[in-house]
Amino acid sequence: MKHRPLGKAGPSVSAIGLGCWNFAGAYGPTSEQESHETLAAAKDLGINFLDTSNVYGMGVSETVIGNYLRQNPGHFRIATKAGICRDPSTGARSFNNAPEHLRGELESSLKRLGVDHVDLFYVHRREADRPIEEVVETLEQLRHEGKIGGFGFSEIAPASLRLAHATAPVMAVQSEYSLWTRQPDLGMVQACKELGVAFVAFCPLGRGIFGAQAPDRANFGNGDFRSANPRFLEPNLSCNINAVAPFKDYARDIGSTPVALAIAWLLTRGDHVIPIPGTRSAGHLEECARGVDLKLDPSQLAEIERILPPGFAHGDRYSVEQSIGVESYC
Repeated sequence: MKHRPLGKAGPSVSAIGLGCWNFAGAYGPTSEQESHETLAAAKDLGINFLDTSNVYGMGVSETVIGNYLRQNPGHFRIATKAGICRDPSTGARSFNNAPEHLRGELESSLKRLGVDHVDLFYVHRREADRPIEEVVETLEQLRHEGKIGGFGFSEIAPASLRLAHATAPVMAVQSEYSLWTRQPDLGMVQACKELGVAFVAFCPLGRGIFGAQAPDRANFGNGDFRSANPRFLEPNLSCNINAVAPFKDYARDIGSTPVALAIAWLLTRGDHVIPIPGTRSAGHLEECARGVDLKLDPSQLAEIERILPPGFAHGDRYSVEQSIGVESYC
């Protein structure tokens, strides 16, 4: 497994990580045993970077990881997040970046994970009325106390990154980035490169659109995030499946798979870009890992751009409700 730096002064991590939202059933039911088999596969493949959050199943993902780590300590670098709150009666989301909230949520995450620190702690969503410089001061204090190795932000704008980084070095920014979500190319990927910040790309496989089998709404379980996502509603879903079909054919033509090719393409976007495919399947993770060793030449990259030009996707990447708290730009 190849490695990439997690920010200018951060640790070396595997070129791809493992997104662990799926451990909480975000894309269908799963079990702790299945998740542990996926973690074991990650270890065998040399994948040493795990990404989770306090709100993934309201602690379920962290608990599953913690139960595995207690029996298998010492291999993984861990990133978790805080800042999203949910009303227990309505499920409505709000955001809290107050020092006492971030500290309290981090302490709870550490207990669930069974560790005394995490390598990376993200603000999952910004609290709009709280200056980001103030939030950085809170995160820096946690770093000085040894509870976190570094900090980052999820789904912020390049301008916000620059404000934060001017206060103290940001280790990583996390946003959705893939062949069908190209907004980070409009400033964030470049800003991260300039500042020495890692860009951690979640949903690098388009929430399954680049999988071998096309997504089928009939198979979406209760709570599947895609059920209300515009790109997976008709007629958008059929349009997207048809648009991606030639890419899948091309992957097979060059002796690859769509999953590996989508990962390989993303790794060409900069040596600071770290995809974190999310899966609850050991076999699927192994397929993702093949993308790390897939070399793409300029003619292949040009053909991918021809098949899937920027902006090809039908539908917004989030519904109105899902987009609350995400900073837009450009």
